[in-house]
Amino acid sequence: MSAVPPPLPQPQETDGPPELLQLGTGADADEPCLRADAARNRARLLEAAARLVAEHGAAGLTMEAVAAAASVGKGTVFRRFGDRTGLLTALLDHSEKKFQAALLGGPPPLGPGAPAVERLRAFGCAMLHRSVDELALQLAAEPSADRRYTAAPRRFLRGHVALLLRQAAPDADGELLSHTLMAHLDPALIHHLTQQCGVPVERLEAGWLDLVARVTRTEPTP
Repeated sequence: MSAVPPPLPQPQETDGPPELLQLGTGADADEPCLRADAARNRARLLEAAARLVAEHGAAGLTMEAVAAAASVGKGTVFRRFGDRTGLLTALLDHSEKKFQAALLGGPPPLGPGAPAVERLRAFGCAMLHRSVDELALQLAAEPSADRRYTAAPRRFLRGHVALLLRQAAPDADGELLSHTLMAHLDPALIHHLTQQCGVPVERLEAGWLDLVARVTRTEPTP
């Protein structure tokens, strides 16, 4: 293979375990300092929002509906989450933290302790199933185009893939290839393929495993 080009600038990425990143809009930075009643109000708002999403889908979620379901004023919802995107982001935050924790300290092969190629395989399959389970919510909270690749969660996940690629395929351009692999896991693409084209998630899994095998020059997983 030709000489590996210099890595893309990644000022916040290290070769060690990535720092646990939150989806955050900044609204949760003071969480440990919240008064007990404020913390209870936030939890009640998130419970009401999750219930509305489960019953009616994320597309119909409004700040007014959440306020009514939680029996609080609309202004309370806006003060706590800023806007609808902030509310949706907070709903995804718990799921994101759990997934990041599994990558950093959970059992292998998703967590540490397995070869890099096996971890790549497990990562993609876990991401696919997570996206299918939370698809409406993830689409509704999708960052704008100018933030899609710089938002903390995506930066964390792509950095994790790049780290595994450096271990599994050290002669490849892991920085660019990590973007290529993450594109296979894009929620909008998963929605198009599963909901609009009727592609089963098992085929997406097989495609991910084939992609990892080709990139890392390893034997395909049966």
